Amino acid sequence: MQIYHNPRCRKSRETLELLTENGQEPEVILYLQTPPTRKELQALLRKLQIPAESLLRKGEAIYKEHFKGKNLSEEEWIEAMVEHPILIERPIVVQGDRAVIGRPPERVLELLK
Repeated sequence: MQIYHNPRCRKSRETLELLTENGQEPEVILYLQTPPTRKELQALLRKLQIPAESLLRKGEAIYKEHFKGKNLSEEEWIEAMVEHPILIERPIVVQGDRAVIGRPPERVLELLK
């Protein structure tokens, strides 16, 4: 199990705590320090079963300044997240070939079934 984690984010901290309370010791990936590659993002999106645009944090200043209102392709959105990992919604928890976004944190319990 892996968690793409931002320790400054309350939801991300709550998700990690929920996992540990349920006996999990996920590999913690500090994705702002070690951003996912294009291939890793593509794999995450497949596991999440969502389009790239659905993984964006649209409240971030960088989104509002550079991307708001733009109609980009799947690859262009992925490239934007590779260049600006702060745009990636968090936390993402991966278990095998499945993944969920921990919003709300309880969603990660789906992976424990």
